[in-house]
Amino acid sequence: MTDTEQLLARVAAEARATRPWGWDVLPAPLDAETLARAEAALGFRLPPLLAALYTRIGDGGFGPEYGLLPLLEGKSSGGEPTVVEKYLGMRDSDDWGWPEGVLPISHWGCAMYACVNCRTDTAQVLLFEPNGGDPDQAWFVDSPSLTTWLTAWLDGTGWYEENNDGPELPTWRDDHARVTPA
Repeated sequence: MTDTEQLLARVAAEARATRPWGWDVLPAPLDAETLARAEAALGFRLPPLLAALYTRIGDGGFGPEYGLLPLLEGKSSGGEPTVVEKYLGMRDSDDWGWPEGVLPISHWGCAMYACVNCRTDTAQVLLFEPNGGDPDQAWFVDSPSLTTWLTAWLDGTGWYEENNDGPELPTWRDDHARVTPA
């Protein structure tokens, strides 16, 4: 079994065993057609691990804190928009100049999102934290890869855990170069 298969098995077991705040049931996994429609709407393919989370485990409803958002259809337990809706809405907004290929996959509350950088080979995970009001200070590198981010969640070592003092994350400086019209 590959490392990715082992990680997916661990995520699936945790997803079946726990429910993030507000989720009553684990949504069913997506079929290939729904994934293809989501990718067509976005204009790019999801990183393989992210696609596998949605097609093999569930359409959101698992993961750190409030859990992953649904990809294309439905609403999260907290009424948040889907990943596709949020991404397209932020790309169309002039407020923050949302970077191309950066998908908001999980809402942290207080307008903060965990985002996957779909333009990197590792599916780098970023934190969007706009509460300071300065677009130049709103992006942080949460994890070098989606694999590392999921492992931190499974191991209880993420910055968001109660035993941690909060994020001391490096600023993401790639954002300005990646902001282009949608």
